[in-house]
Amino acid sequence: MTAVPEHAPAPAYRPPAVAPPRFRQLLAAEWIKLRSLRSTSWVLGTGGLTVIGINVNSAVSNADLLAHQPALPPVKPGAPPLPEVMFDPLHTAFVPPAWQLFMIIAATVGGITVFGEYTSGLIRTTFAAVPRRQAVVAAKATVVAAVMLVLGAVVSGVSFGVTQSLLKDYGGLSLGDPGALRAVAAGALLAPLCALVGMAVGAAVRHAAGSIVTAVGLLLLVPALFQGERYRWVKEIGNAMPLSAWQRLVMNPERPYGLGRYPLSVTEAWIVYGAWAVAAVAVTLYVVRRRDV
Repeated sequence: MTAVPEHAPAPAYRPPAVAPPRFRQLLAAEWIKLRSLRSTSWVLGTGGLTVIGINVNSAVSNADLLAHQPALPPVKPGAPPLPEVMFDPLHTAFVPPAWQLFMIIAATVGGITVFGEYTSGLIRTTFAAVPRRQAVVAAKATVVAAVMLVLGAVVSGVSFGVTQSLLKDYGGLSLGDPGALRAVAAGALLAPLCALVGMAVGAAVRHAAGSIVTAVGLLLLVPALFQGERYRWVKEIGNAMPLSAWQRLVMNPERPYGLGRYPLSVTEAWIVYGAWAVAAVAVTLYVVRRRDV
């Protein structure tokens, strides 16, 4: 009979296996992070109302100007017709300064969701709980894109609806008119696109002021530098920027706008949208995976 030692070693403790969090749980966590920031809701709400207000003010000003415009004199027989006063009601819903401001707001919010966690140190806790960094970034990008898409759709739709109702007596458009639905969709998608670009910049720079300045330079200043018509390669770089693509998509096809020597087609503009979104997510995934926290 074998003797059992009086002080047998206790079996090693093995903690119960914990299943990795599912993607929907990561989505819920990222939504809580974004929603818990009061500054985010204030910035998005104020920014959206500001963009709508600028567009509505443009429509009111144009309606007042057209209402007090003197009647043109009758054309004498045999005389050349008088030039038409070119007024584009679609342009009033997509005033460039308003939507450029919206691009900055969207990029800033997207950047905050990344560099905000790095500066506060929350990113260490996040990656300790979820070592799969790609899954965390994918969930963050999905939540940010979804929220900004809703905001962009509201701002674009309300801007179009209100401005065209104010201009109903002066050629106001409906969604069924040529180019109208495309312009509204382009305005709605501009917000998530710029937010994803802001995320990529925030992941690479990891500094509040530096990220915002870099995003503004990339989205607004670079397109302004590459707008010349002398060299094709210069214009092609400008055409590949999100701002140039948006300007082409919101252009009224019923108005004789000059497209220049090297025009950007509607199809190419949509490709620019998609390419920038994919590239922004890829850069964010790569940087977060390769760099330490």
